[in-house]
Amino acid sequence: MGAFTLKRSYTIFPAAYHRRRLKKEYMRPNSASLISDLSALTGHLDEKLDLTFEQAEAAARLLASETVDPLAKEAFLKALAAKGETGTEIAAFAKTFRGLSRDPKVEKWAARAVDVCGTGGDKMGSFNISTAVMFILAAGGIPVFKHGNRSITSQCGSADLLAALGIPMEAEDSLLHKSLDELNFAFFFAPQFHPAFKTIMPVRRALAKQGQRSVFNILGPLINPGRPAFQLLGVYSQAWMEVLATALDSMKLRNGYIVHCRLNENSGFDELSCVGVNHLVGFGESRDRKEEWEAKRFGLPEADISELAGGDAEENLALFYRVIDGTAPTGLINSIVLNAAVAFATIGETASVEEGIERARDLLSSGEVKKHVARTSDFYRS
Repeated sequence: MGAFTLKRSYTIFPAAYHRRRLKKEYMRPNSASLISDLSALTGHLDEKLDLTFEQAEAAARLLASETVDPLAKEAFLKALAAKGETGTEIAAFAKTFRGLSRDPKVEKWAARAVDVCGTGGDKMGSFNISTAVMFILAAGGIPVFKHGNRSITSQCGSADLLAALGIPMEAEDSLLHKSLDELNFAFFFAPQFHPAFKTIMPVRRALAKQGQRSVFNILGPLINPGRPAFQLLGVYSQAWMEVLATALDSMKLRNGYIVHCRLNENSGFDELSCVGVNHLVGFGESRDRKEEWEAKRFGLPEADISELAGGDAEENLALFYRVIDGTAPTGLINSIVLNAAVAFATIGETASVEEGIERARDLLSSGEVKKHVARTSDFYRS
């Protein structure tokens, strides 16, 4: 099988795949009264009718409003989930909430920056792979805009692990800028940048108690306030891949991939791994590209799922230090290397995933990542 190249060659996929774009025009009303009334929009959804971009934008603003009844918000989110969110609707939500976010003023780095994250929700209890990838990329000179929160669906979210490392969650913009200059990364703690979410949080908690998902379960990775040009986004379900690729493509990111590792029909990881079958769907410069492969395609042996297991923040911190020391389970280290390799290739830092694997492994084995983590600790202690 030929080399898997993500950026410099446009023949990366053996079989070209052209994803059918979602239609932008729908046969439905678009009156001012409908757009100004969340209950009317809910009724629209109850009829299994998709919202236009403008209607979804209006709904997002109404959800963020303090004057709208929380029960009306809950009913809307249930109806949207029952109908099934489209790429157009998700893009409108993302545009609205990103527009309502606080601007960290990081335009200086955005054109080269990447975000590597997952939606969460895969219920696999795995280690924070994307957080470890952040340090590999940063040690390699790539600016990383990491956007995340404390755990909701697992024992340890990205914010939990980074806080355990001594990285403050409530950093001033000036400190974030200094971190980007000296460490090549900044962590945007979601509650600090999305004040509009405060009005929605009680509704989200109520839905969570009912076991009801909503669009907010997958929206977080799409509303990075730094607006990086590149993104590697892992999703907990293969069913979301095309929808989110369509949404991110419409948001004009330069290049990126939606990824998922499928274990069986009912489970999988919201990241690439050496355990199952990896699926990738592109957007931006990689739109209409789709691939599936196992890690052994790149010389990485198959791993047992137990090798990717994580724990709480304290346990994951100890495991993180084992990763950068090279003493963690081989399957976990190889899975981290694989994600870093695809990220390197996505942003054009390497010509192929194979080259990216060599780059990531060298950064780990040479001790550069370990040194970078030590510099990070010194930076935030000073």
